[in-house]
Amino acid sequence: MRTLHAMSHLRPVLLARKARPLVDPSADAPVRKTAAVAAILRDGSQGVEVLLIRRADREGDPWSGQMALPGGRHDATDTDLLHTAMRETREEVGLHLEQRQLVSPLDDLEAVARGRRTGLVIRPYVFHLEADSEPVLTPNYEVAETLWAPLVPIHQGQWDTHRPYSMGGQTWKLPAWDVRGRVVWGLTHRILSDLLGRV
Repeated sequence: MRTLHAMSHLRPVLLARKARPLVDPSADAPVRKTAAVAAILRDGSQGVEVLLIRRADREGDPWSGQMALPGGRHDATDTDLLHTAMRETREEVGLHLEQRQLVSPLDDLEAVARGRRTGLVIRPYVFHLEADSEPVLTPNYEVAETLWAPLVPIHQGQWDTHRPYSMGGQTWKLPAWDVRGRVVWGLTHRILSDLLGRV
């Protein structure tokens, strides 16, 4: 558990395992629908923390109102998916990430919405935010709230819960975390489970 107490312990663990890409990681324009998100970590009073956002309620957005990581779809002007993650973070929360803050990518995964595969491949990137003071976050219209969540209670199972999900007359209990009253499930749960699984 000491690994999650400081980024100095977590960084080598993340670097030790190579990510598994589903798309060509080169700078060439991806041929599949792709997106990238930023798992932004920092040292906090309870150990390593991750920045979460709550997406604004928007009609037509399959992840409307959900807890998420900053990020979005690859744009034709992006040089690569790393650039996508950094641009989207800047646009959504006003945080200017630099390449030197990159720790490593995590495994690519395909997004699922309303129980169906979307064909959208998402690449998560882990960043380490080294700052002596609280970073100033300026959420845009896509973000209703930001929250720094400690990883230790998540990893220890203290915040484990389930989210009921109904479709086609059936209801499932999907794994989730209750992070101070906000339910983290779905795609974000899968990404952070990958990160914590490396510990």
